[in-house]
Parts: sequence; structure tokens; C-alpha cells
Amino acid sequence: MEVNLNADLEGKLARLAMEQGRDPEALVRDAVERLVDYDQWFLREVDKGLAAADRGELIDHEEIGKIVDSRYPG
Repeated sequence: MEVNLNADLEGKLARLAMEQGRDPEALVRDAVERLVDYDQWFLREVDKGLAAADRGELIDHEEIGKIVDSRYPG
């Protein structure tokens, strides 16, 4: 696989790789792996939420408000 980057992004990648003492290709592979892993996790979580909704396991508006308020007071 070949990925073409514009000059600005390629420069940013080269600087980041140099700062970290890593190969730019390794940084790209790590970034793509994180993206793919996150996307897979997100889709699994969406599927879990849809399945819970199909089972009628829903939280009403007031309860959501309490949850938000308890996590983010003020």
C-alpha cells in the first residue's frame, strides 16, 4: 500500500518522527492501527447500545440529566 501525503503533512510527520527518534513509517503504522482499533471499538459499542435499545433498556431524560450533573457538577 502506498499513501501520498501533501508536503505540509509530510513535513509535520518528519519533524514528529525526529523529535521521537522514530521512523516516520512506524509512526504512520501506529496511527493507522490506533484509528482502526478505535473504529472497531466504537462500532462494537454502538451495536451494544442498539441491542440494549431493542431490548427496551432505555434511560429517560431526567435520569440522563442526573447522570450528567453527577459527573459534571456546577
